[in-house]
Amino acid sequence: MASELCKTISVARLEKHKNLFLNYRNLQHFPLELLKDEGLQYLERLYMKRNSLTTLPENLAQKLPNLVELYLHSNNIVVVPEAIGSLVKLQCLDLSDNALEIVCPEIGRLRALRHLRLANNQLQFLPPEVGDLKELQTLDISTNRLLTLPERLHLCLSLQYLTVDRNRLWCVPRHLCQLPSLNELSMAGNRLAFLPLDLGRSRELQYVYVDNNIHLKGLPSFLYNKVIGCSGCGAPIQVSEVKLLSFSSGQLTVFLPAEVKAIGTEKDHILPLQELAMRTLHHTYHASLKDLDFLSPVSLPRSLLELLHCPLGHCHRCSEPMFTIVYPKLFPLRETPMAGLHQGGNKINFFKSYIIIETKLGKRSLQKEVYQMEVLPLEMTTLIILF
Repeated sequence: MASELCKTISVARLEKHKNLFLNYRNLQHFPLELLKDEGLQYLERLYMKRNSLTTLPENLAQKLPNLVELYLHSNNIVVVPEAIGSLVKLQCLDLSDNALEIVCPEIGRLRALRHLRLANNQLQFLPPEVGDLKELQTLDISTNRLLTLPERLHLCLSLQYLTVDRNRLWCVPRHLCQLPSLNELSMAGNRLAFLPLDLGRSRELQYVYVDNNIHLKGLPSFLYNKVIGCSGCGAPIQVSEVKLLSFSSGQLTVFLPAEVKAIGTEKDHILPLQELAMRTLHHTYHASLKDLDFLSPVSLPRSLLELLHCPLGHCHRCSEPMFTIVYPKLFPLRETPMAGLHQGGNKINFFKSYIIIETKLGKRSLQKEVYQMEVLPLEMTTLIILF
């Protein structure tokens, strides 16, 4: 077996192969023949699936400098070493089905990386440096032990496919809604109890899967015309596990996303001063929201500064930003693109909310503006919250 392996690598070196297949070789160590002399300078794709590797060599980038794709699926690798960051041309890295516990921060140096697959490992977190992967299009981190997503994931501006199934997520950062290229988001089998209000507002996002999140009782209205997987949702939530604001109608209780700080009523004719101030600041500085350094934490609390960068959500009707408060109200169901998903003729209600603002125009008149938000709750099937 060893002689056959050496022969395969030697032929690849002599004939300057761009692809090398070393799958199913029962390798416990990275082949020394690959690292011999100058290595394989012409190699672009290395396949080493279903072996027994536990680590990668430190000089990997030196010996395989032109590597574009590296497939290490189904090995026993525990740590992604720092050396991985030196593979500057790498576009595809598959480390699925290993024993990964740590991904080193140096992975953020893979500026050409487009596809990263880390499914079926033991990861509890990913380094924030993942946000430095500006060319990343596919990220699969399903079947791990993640409690949160990487802090700067929303900076992966090319990300199109994000799969986070079967982890331990209880919330989705609302900054994720800012991903401009995201087309498919899969978060099935987690512990989600709510989703960001703006999720689905992007026209690019077309597929959202949140199956088997048993605490999930609501979806943002911007998902009403998307392809949604939502089986297994709607089981009673244990309030002791997740402390969220909620509103009720009869026996139905709908929990709101954690970022909602207050619930108003339709009797409120004027918004709270804080909400009005936030909207005024947002409208005033909307053109320069990317540079809000002039507003320091001294003049505005950091939590409100973050809200200016990324509001709680936007009105489904008029796109007016919302920062601190929502106004839910029960309303009859009407036809929607999702109506065909509801089987059995069960009566379903949805909530329409009104935000009423009175703003002074000059010294003479008051203008009343009405912003509508809608919520559609469900029983054991697909559930839509329209804001």
